[in-house]
Amino acid sequence: MRLLVKGAGVAGLTAAFELAARGAAVTIAETRHGLGGNASWMAGGMLAPWCERESAEQPVLDLGRDAADWWDAVLPDHVTRAGTLVLAMPRDAGELDRFASRTSGYRRVDEDEIALLEPDLAGRFRRGLFFPGEAHLDPRRAMAALHEKLAGSGVEFRFGVDARHVTGFDREIDCMGMAYGDERLRGVRGEMLILRTPDISLSRPVRLLHPRLPLYLAPRADHHFMAGATMVESLSTEPVTARAMMELLNAAYSVHPAFGEAAIVETGVGIRPAFSDNLPRVEAHGRTVAINGLYRHGFLLAPAMARRAADLVFDSDKPVELADETDGQRQSA
Repeated sequence: MRLLVKGAGVAGLTAAFELAARGAAVTIAETRHGLGGNASWMAGGMLAPWCERESAEQPVLDLGRDAADWWDAVLPDHVTRAGTLVLAMPRDAGELDRFASRTSGYRRVDEDEIALLEPDLAGRFRRGLFFPGEAHLDPRRAMAALHEKLAGSGVEFRFGVDARHVTGFDREIDCMGMAYGDERLRGVRGEMLILRTPDISLSRPVRLLHPRLPLYLAPRADHHFMAGATMVESLSTEPVTARAMMELLNAAYSVHPAFGEAAIVETGVGIRPAFSDNLPRVEAHGRTVAINGLYRHGFLLAPAMARRAADLVFDSDKPVELADETDGQRQSA
């Protein structure tokens, strides 16, 4: 079976892997001239289903709890299984209790255990939540490695072409996000900074809770940190706003003053496609299978969505729409 995957974001790359693993001849068509520039490239790379459950429906946890295993099996040495540390300033201590009440998979930690987990944060926070079962990866390194692995296994990449007009395949898997043109989708703008400071080390993602702007700091190689949190209902791809930059920097400074002297290496904006319920869908429309609506959970949910899409391509008796199943899970949760 000759299959065309439209889009080389995380959804397209994972779908291509699952399809090729089942024996299909796969071609990936991508409008951009390389892997960079899409929402996946701007992602935090946190494989944190229990933390995400705080603001997401139960299916996000159900579908995402095996994501770290998938990435670890496909790309050994790219996944760091060090958990997630959730903190709050003393004045926002109530946010920890609110966060804890909406999720599971954590243990409460005091000042001493926080210092053991992250020595550079010793004495800065009195209590927090530690999610030991969570993991993280560097999205850009992971996408580059997956691209190399796919190309080495015979998957063809066509960069710099309009994927909407590529034809001649048995079936198509559309992973183009907002470009798919589904009127049910809305764009959610996320803004991020990459900071570099040699004066602090973190072993795991740290989330700082705040009533208005919660922050996450995801460690990268060579004392780089990805700072993000913003979610704006917008399709604007304008550069990071001054307000967002100030709020992100202020929050990072609250985690550790060393971030006040950090170099701002990069700023970026990604538009994440989302349905009204913020849950993803895998749907069949004639010869096309569409994966869409991953919202802020791209790396977390892409493996599960890829498996569902491959099931749909190779077994027409499988459920057509993921939303049908997630509705049932939500009602029974």
